[in-house]
Amino acid sequence: MASAVILVATISLYQDSRSRNALEKLKNFSQPHCKVIRDGQEVEIKSDEIVLGDYLMIEEGTSIPADGSIVHSNDFSVNESVLTGESFAVYKDKGSENHQVFQGTNVASGLAIAIVTAIGNDTKLGKIGKSLEDIQEEKTPLEVQINNFIKKMVLAGAVIFCIVWAINYFNSLNILDSLLKALTLAMSILPEEIPVAFATFMALGAWRLMQMGVVVKQMKTVETLGSATVICTDKTGTITENKMSLVKLYLLSSNEIIDPDQELDQTEKELIRIAMWASEPIPFDPMEVALHQAYAATTLVDERSAYKMIHEYPLGGKPPMMTHLFENENGVRIIAAKGAPEALIAVSSLNDLEKEKISAAVNMLAIQGYRLLAVGQSDFTGSEFPDLQQKFKFNF
Repeated sequence: MASAVILVATISLYQDSRSRNALEKLKNFSQPHCKVIRDGQEVEIKSDEIVLGDYLMIEEGTSIPADGSIVHSNDFSVNESVLTGESFAVYKDKGSENHQVFQGTNVASGLAIAIVTAIGNDTKLGKIGKSLEDIQEEKTPLEVQINNFIKKMVLAGAVIFCIVWAINYFNSLNILDSLLKALTLAMSILPEEIPVAFATFMALGAWRLMQMGVVVKQMKTVETLGSATVICTDKTGTITENKMSLVKLYLLSSNEIIDPDQELDQTEKELIRIAMWASEPIPFDPMEVALHQAYAATTLVDERSAYKMIHEYPLGGKPPMMTHLFENENGVRIIAAKGAPEALIAVSSLNDLEKEKISAAVNMLAIQGYRLLAVGQSDFTGSEFPDLQQKFKFNF
């Protein structure tokens, strides 16, 4: 029995040690990072190194690593379903009543800077986690079956013990000898090999799962998975890299769809340039990041540092569009817009034939599943900007 106990303990400790080491390495490998502003510099740190007073930079597609209060935002919305169960994104900004962000929620759109107000167990999600610790853990199906089996065996052993003791005592009239014989027979009914067998099967199951790329933290996970007949899973959102890339260009002047990886002429580079100026100066949307990258790859002289934004029309209208106005030190102005093709067609000076050409190109690209954007450029002098971006006249 001592050998059996040592064998069971060795198997369990070995398997737990392997799982613990694998999980520790996995934890270090997948340690989430975040961007913060410290001493006026943007730095990337591990999420568990955040302290109160840090300024978090949170952008579309990222998970918020701490509770905080928004100090600046652009078209910022958050999916708080992990806390509220509500699947719709909530728009937030500094001036709104709901200007708090919470750990564990996901940024649905936009960019924001928030000052950290709570970390760890002091966050709203942390408090929920602490309350879950009070929930009592249920026994696994195998543990329930083993307990029932042992109770039956103990009951059978007790009955046999009494019968054997009574028969021996009736024949020998020796209480001690009868007791020892009855106890020996009762103990032999309970097989000592059961713990060894179960521990061995659990270890083999954990090893097989590890061969399949599944890290088992606890032995009982193996038998719980083994007893499952149906596994229900739910996937909210899409499994993507949250990255986009520019793959096609359409020019009205040539009425051609081209690949941006080939040699581009000046007109095609100008199209990418206007699309970049119609994006945020600090891009956070994957689509705008892709446009900035395409601009950097195709331009010889990067103009971005020479211009500053003087006016902005946020995404709006049905179909939606957005417009940015930039100006340099010499007063040279860039007015660029991007949005749904229908929105740009409506605010551009186009004849019927040109509209037909654009619609044909849009349909051809839409059938292939691409996200489509139209861009336009306008001229405007003076500082009294229109109240609506749709009042500008754009060149498509």
